[in-house]
Amino acid sequence: MKLGERVTYDVPVERVARATLTRPEAGNLADVHLFYELDAAYRRAAADDSISVFVLAAEGDDFSLGHDVDPLLSTDGMHQVTLEGGLNLGGVEGDMAWENEVFLQLHWRWRNFPKPALSAVQGRVFAGGMMLMWPTDLIVASEDARFADPVTAFGISAVELFMHPWEFGPRRAKELLFTGNLLTAPEAKELGMVSRVVPRADLESATLALAERIATRPTAGLKMAKKAVNQTLEIQGQWNALQAAFGLHTLGHAHNRIAHDGSYIDPAGFPLVADIWDLPKEWEDSEDDS
Repeated sequence: MKLGERVTYDVPVERVARATLTRPEAGNLADVHLFYELDAAYRRAAADDSISVFVLAAEGDDFSLGHDVDPLLSTDGMHQVTLEGGLNLGGVEGDMAWENEVFLQLHWRWRNFPKPALSAVQGRVFAGGMMLMWPTDLIVASEDARFADPVTAFGISAVELFMHPWEFGPRRAKELLFTGNLLTAPEAKELGMVSRVVPRADLESATLALAERIATRPTAGLKMAKKAVNQTLEIQGQWNALQAAFGLHTLGHAHNRIAHDGSYIDPAGFPLVADIWDLPKEWEDSEDDS
């Protein structure tokens, strides 16, 4: 079932729902349409009592190269999830409201999806691409998967959902942010971000097998186990830290708009990430974002 132009929804095995990103020709770059179509998939799976587990997957060579900024800005007609308001106002007020709705609150909403959620990731998972998988509970990665958040090159602290200290540990998080270096799937598994690493050919079957095993357990136990772990993270201050880091991310955009003639990013960052991101040549002249 197509939920729009970016995401499909199906039930590949009993009690397991799957949302699939279907924009492989663009590296599954996430625009505003993808975010709200994905939210519709989460809402559908949450409301369906026959579904015990949710899986997020993606077509193509790469899970997601990050955010597609050109068509991001308008949320008109979308199912807004917050009472933020002011999304279309100018200046920092509007910028912060828009990013809070789309990048912080929407992704945090997925993190609080009550049922177990898994991601199946392959190829490049960069910047905003990691934001798509982080709200899920378990991550199954293909052997060729690689991860990076190189956006300090653009004068930004990190992507909007600052899960880095929890996913990598504080010192490794600093190293990855300071350098923009790639993290391989085996390295990500060693750090605890990735649950399993499998050959690319086995990614779908391995993820669904894990989802099926989880789905054999009572939903009440699964929901309470997930909530117990998530509440522990919240007691540690995770949500407050995410909000604080989001403010710094917004400050970075505000600084860049003053320092770089209205650009939300430092355009000098593109040569710094070209080798990591393997950017098309034309991107080097664009004003992309994290």
